[in-house]
Amino acid sequence: MQVLLTVESLPDSGIAASAEFFGKHLEHARIKLADQGTTALAIVLPAADSAHDDWRRSLAADLAREYAPKRVNIVGVASESAARGIIEYLEDAPGVTGQYCPAHE
Repeated sequence: MQVLLTVESLPDSGIAASAEFFGKHLEHARIKLADQGTTALAIVLPAADSAHDDWRRSLAADLAREYAPKRVNIVGVASESAARGIIEYLEDAPGVTGQYCPAHE
């Protein structure tokens, strides 16, 4: 079962956003991944510019490696409908893990 971790807001600065995520939200991701019923985790983050890409990619890849064979992906939300489409796709994509998927309008 794929579960979601949704983070409603993060700072605009890439470094500040990564610090906030790791300080406030990483433990929640780990708790969800530790649940035996979880086969995949989609972490939904607010839309951000390219200054956020590297830390989001690293987060997805590192968690996916650590919790394999469970899948971990990150979705950057530009619009609710675009994010929903990516989340639904990831739910039925057993070969996709460790990816940062920014949603576009």
